[in-house]
Amino acid sequence: MKTSSLAIAIALTLAACGQPDSSRAQDGVFADNRVIPGDATSMKASFAPVVREAAPAVVNISARGVRTVQDPFWSMFGMRPQAQQVGSIGSGVIVRPDGVVVTNNHVVENMQQIRVTLNDRREFPARVVLADERSDIAVLQLEGVNERLPALNIDDREEQQIGDLVLAIGNPFGVGQTVTNGIISALNRTETGISDSGSFIQTDAAINPGNSGGALVDMDGDLIGINTAIFSRSGSSSGVGFAVPATMVRRVVDSAVGGATAVVRPWLGVKGETVTADIARSLGLERPQGLVVTEVWPNGPGARAGIREGDVVTAIDGAEINDQGGLNFRVGTREPNSTVEVTVLRDGRPTNLEARVQRLPGDADVDKGGLIRTGALSGAQVVELNPALADSLGGDPFASGVIVTRVQRGSYAQRVGMQSGDVIVAVNGRSVTSAGQLDNLGRGTEMTISRRGRAITGVIG
Repeated sequence: MKTSSLAIAIALTLAACGQPDSSRAQDGVFADNRVIPGDATSMKASFAPVVREAAPAVVNISARGVRTVQDPFWSMFGMRPQAQQVGSIGSGVIVRPDGVVVTNNHVVENMQQIRVTLNDRREFPARVVLADERSDIAVLQLEGVNERLPALNIDDREEQQIGDLVLAIGNPFGVGQTVTNGIISALNRTETGISDSGSFIQTDAAINPGNSGGALVDMDGDLIGINTAIFSRSGSSSGVGFAVPATMVRRVVDSAVGGATAVVRPWLGVKGETVTADIARSLGLERPQGLVVTEVWPNGPGARAGIREGDVVTAIDGAEINDQGGLNFRVGTREPNSTVEVTVLRDGRPTNLEARVQRLPGDADVDKGGLIRTGALSGAQVVELNPALADSLGGDPFASGVIVTRVQRGSYAQRVGMQSGDVIVAVNGRSVTSAGQLDNLGRGTEMTISRRGRAITGVIG
């Protein structure tokens, strides 16, 4: 474990008050090597050595692009969309001496010109090698690099603990490189609304606009996360910041360096529900823990490993699982065809199963759909959902139905209110599984659709 400095020692000293003697420090040293300062010299502990090591690898990013904007009023008179210049400012981290930089995808998304400024004020143009919208991580390659650049080591060993000291380094509000300190407030945060497959490090180190893509480093000067989002009513830091863990950063970087154009996330083929206090009582569990399995994909990785409906998944490779997001994250950081150990509670007894996680079945190409040419939905281009397609669109891989990918202007489908992204779930009470069920629909047909997660049922008029 790591030796920490004054602030963490004080925090641990306070935390030890009121604990059993076995958990207290002996002769000023805790069992995990965290040390209490014993003299005036140690009271002058500084983060400067860590900053000197880490700061040169943290960069500022400025990006510019062009987007088209259509004014609804002028569009009625046939006016074309207008081009508008847009810009973005953020931070990034050099993770390889040859100029590979990690940042947030939202910093460089849809930008045509990217310029990276190093801590020593040198500037380089950059191009996007791989952008992963799901994790909000993008990998850039600096151009014109003729020497080894300072780089941070990606520490994906996951040895961090709640209460450990961390530094956030970035470019808040575009003022220039800035360092703030805090602690790890929580680990494995999944119910954040940031991502359906994200598991974040929460910190109280000040993170503000412009810090996006910057480094969260530990007291060894290693990169343990990429600062990504904050919870705030004002837009400024309120002490609740989130970073993408190094395990996912490593996965995206390795994919990019390996020549991939996208991060392929395997799946376990298991869907479940968080174990609440009521569910725990009904299952006879001592406490609420894990994810109770409600569906297992036929012949999927979980099914072949022996996972059954009613099992409670409590860990993946020893990492605690308590919700679907946590399971998706743990499995998503693995390479396809790799083996994971799944710990389940079955009949109240823990059982370890080995599962070989694999690519989601199906085709994620939305352009392979067909055009409905007859009936009330004519003019809608649709494609049947499959796990790979649903997952690529940010939906539930277990979902069934037919998704609308495009609606022609002036078509019958547009007149009845269909929109791109709508999932047609049922027609006249029958589940929809193929596009052929949508031909020749007429007036009086009852249809159920899912729109942005909300079920809507109506009758075609």
